[in-house]
Amino acid sequence: MKKIINDPATVVADSLAGLAAAHADLVRVEYDPDIVVRADSPARGVSVISGGGSGHEPLHVGFVGPGMLHGAVPGPVFTSPTPDAVQAAISATTGDAGALLLVKNYTGDVLNFETAAELASADGLDVRNVVIDDDVAVADSTFTAGRRGVGGTVLLEKIVGAAAERGDDLDAVEAVARSVVERVRSIGVALTAPTVPHVGEPSFDLGPNEIEFGIGIHGEPGRERLGAEPAQALVERMLAALTDDMPLERGDEVVLFTNSMGGTPLLEVYLAHGIAERLLAERGVRVVRRLVGPYITSLEMQGISLTVMRTDDRLTELWDAPVNTPALRWGV
Repeated sequence: MKKIINDPATVVADSLAGLAAAHADLVRVEYDPDIVVRADSPARGVSVISGGGSGHEPLHVGFVGPGMLHGAVPGPVFTSPTPDAVQAAISATTGDAGALLLVKNYTGDVLNFETAAELASADGLDVRNVVIDDDVAVADSTFTAGRRGVGGTVLLEKIVGAAAERGDDLDAVEAVARSVVERVRSIGVALTAPTVPHVGEPSFDLGPNEIEFGIGIHGEPGRERLGAEPAQALVERMLAALTDDMPLERGDEVVLFTNSMGGTPLLEVYLAHGIAERLLAERGVRVVRRLVGPYITSLEMQGISLTVMRTDDRLTELWDAPVNTPALRWGV
């Protein structure tokens, strides 16, 4: 294993220290338990909080700032944060307007965020959970209670954060979140496996001409193992999986997010994005907004994911709203 780290046991805290140094105008980092909150915390309105295991940066810590998250709770690499850490983020960011927790559908995340929400509610705060499960690769798996939360999480955090930023109350912010969850689907593919620092070896083995289709962001098993194929055929396969699960009709408007899993160069990511745009256009589906780049990663895994969200004027307006975070910024 070759990584730019000091000690696997301190890699998350060391990384957070660098985030704090680079973006002190936007975020504040607290330790033991580790949380990242907006520099202007607590929120004046509804607080939007997310989190999960580290190793997916910039998700979630890179999305803390005006127009997106008020707080992020990073667990150890590929491991859920504990309820006390989620509680700390709630306490640091949440006022009388309450908080919405955005939770990826992994058993540990769901249980720990639910526990923290219940404890906060017992203290008199209105704290609610919305779970995202956009991965179409599997109906169920040994790693999650149902579908996994993957690339759609980035779109969810942006849109919900914009609703909170403009002053929507908790009922309205929650309704926006549930609308996004209903409208977004993702699929991923891996060319290589990630290496977790404290493990020191790849999470799984792939042959030199094999790919894992439908991979999860922690290296979980996909839908099937395939022989490597040209980008055109691979993107066709990925879009077919998405549209089989969420049929798109001629005239539909979508946000298309083409993501690097961490180790794939933008040369290849943009190539895949261009193919996806052309295929959707051939179906009469309008890509009205795009996001391209490494925004939800799996350490150094080589691979990509595609996320499609059916949008409307209401959601597109929230997507376009100004955002100013370490990893996502426009309109400011």
